[in-house]
Amino acid sequence: MEVLYFNSLESTQTYLVEGLKSKALTMPICIMAKEQTAGIGSRNNSWEGGEGNLFFSFALNLDDLPNDLPLSSASIYFSFIMKKMILKYDDSVWLKWPNDLYQNSYKIGGTITKKIDNILLCGMGINLQKNSNSFKALNLNVEPIFLLEEYLSALEEYPSWKQIFSEYRVEFERSKEYFTHVEGVRKSLKNAILSEDGSLIIENKRVYSIR
Repeated sequence: MEVLYFNSLESTQTYLVEGLKSKALTMPICIMAKEQTAGIGSRNNSWEGGEGNLFFSFALNLDDLPNDLPLSSASIYFSFIMKKMILKYDDSVWLKWPNDLYQNSYKIGGTITKKIDNILLCGMGINLQKNSNSFKALNLNVEPIFLLEEYLSALEEYPSWKQIFSEYRVEFERSKEYFTHVEGVRKSLKNAILSEDGSLIIENKRVYSIR
């Protein structure tokens, strides 16, 4: 996958989407910035940060993804692969359903995914060394570019959803101490039931993990 590096961007995802629409960029492609000033987070929140943290977005053709991957659970899939990379450096990192990376009880990163035509976009922001936004930092002594290269190498193997989910379903139990937002309403995950496709049953209603 080609990677374009920038010192500073408002948003790696915005740059990626605009580049694909104008056909200035072709897939598969990844955009990384040392600094992000107007990043896009979940539920239209922002995710900014300075140098030393990891900000990137990539675009893939849907045909390149595992055949068994439910697109609504792409955030779980991509986030969990990143978590496995970070575990080499810090074993306290885990994935809160469906797209938040935590170090113990503190959020340190997150993922958003979206489908446009036959393209899947994924954006990730992780506080590796500085908590320049409102979240904690890992204080991880690893260069963002190096971690991204490790991640993209792992991603190119495209493990099956079944393989990723078999590991994640054990970790999901930690999410039950937290909340998620369903149609803008905060819902406890205490009694949530995780389904094979990554969705949850909360109060007898199925909730999908698309972010």
